[in-house]
Amino acid sequence: MKPYTPAIRRAALLALALAAPRSTGLAADSITEALTTGSVSLNARLRYEYAAQDGLDDAHAPTIRTRLGYSTAAFSGLKARFEAENITAIDSDGYNQAGLNPGGAGKVVVADPETTEVNQVWLNYAGEYLSATLGRQRYVLDNARFVGDVGWRQNNQTFDALTVTATPVDALKINYGYLWQINRVLGREHPAGRWKSSSHLLNAHYVITPTISATGFVYLLDFSNAAANASATYGITAQGSQPIGAEAGRKLTWRAGYALQTDYADQPTDYTASYYVAELGYAQAQYNLGLGYEVLGSDDGRKGFATPLATLHAFNGWADQFLGTPAAGLKDAYAWVGTTLPGAIKAKLVYHDFRSDSGSTGYGSEWDILLARKFDAHWTALLKAADFNGRDSYVDVTKFWAQVEFSF
Repeated sequence: MKPYTPAIRRAALLALALAAPRSTGLAADSITEALTTGSVSLNARLRYEYAAQDGLDDAHAPTIRTRLGYSTAAFSGLKARFEAENITAIDSDGYNQAGLNPGGAGKVVVADPETTEVNQVWLNYAGEYLSATLGRQRYVLDNARFVGDVGWRQNNQTFDALTVTATPVDALKINYGYLWQINRVLGREHPAGRWKSSSHLLNAHYVITPTISATGFVYLLDFSNAAANASATYGITAQGSQPIGAEAGRKLTWRAGYALQTDYADQPTDYTASYYVAELGYAQAQYNLGLGYEVLGSDDGRKGFATPLATLHAFNGWADQFLGTPAAGLKDAYAWVGTTLPGAIKAKLVYHDFRSDSGSTGYGSEWDILLARKFDAHWTALLKAADFNGRDSYVDVTKFWAQVEFSF
């Protein structure tokens, strides 16, 4: 990489963003008007990540992500978007970029490799009851437990796909996606950065009452260059809330789900595994708290229930020790409490206890803490930490993040 190239690139992106026209918010009367009266988006995220793990050198990963996008105005129901991003490490050998940088050998992996990529490029049609998007896109279903964009990492996960959303009645939303490539957070230069796919996603969400809804789904995942991640998953989830007393905002919340997973396509392991989750929470104006129990089952230790397209960082601890489900499965008992501190600082504390589903192995426990502050419509900042205390074959891991983000 040439000296100063990332800085020059970021400056050019910012100049283009500031010079480009802003959205009028109205549908265009011609293709030319649609192309010239769209909207620009700019996101810059500066992050420092520290990671310590027994047996490896500590990682220090200061990175900056710059993302610039342009969306056309709508014309006859059609709209297009192009978005490019650059991720630059201020100290490129301060951490292991998943094996991409020789200078990071022996250090803890931080999955934010340097890259410049097309993050999104798609064409969308939106009608009264149907919307369809073709191209490279961010795609999130439900709470991202099975399909998500991994928004926490600097390089999001995107999908080269055709996705369709139908709303035949107000209470029902049906999503279908055909995925032919998964663009993973490791980046296009990593051997595992692109999964070639022939996968089908079907998801139907139904609002039963104003406070209760349910979702059924079938996910058939087929990856020609990552066959060990292929699976067929069939499941259902439900969630709801119940107001308590006369005070506004006081409520009980709950979520429950079950899924069955089997081998599919070229998956080399013949297996069947179950998934279930149960969660109960309480919320009011000043704070919220809750507890949950999630099980990613195992087929007698041969293979664990897997969610390879999920936003995995959001589940099973922020230390990211279970991005791949162990063959013996995973039981995660967790509890959390959140509140708003003086100065409009959002705070959250989470505890996890991890054990195997097959056998009686204790994997370890983890404490997670988050402090976040939104300053206005454009600026946010956060501090975040995770401390995993390993048992048996799992080692101790500590991580810390400091981040500032600007977007418009």
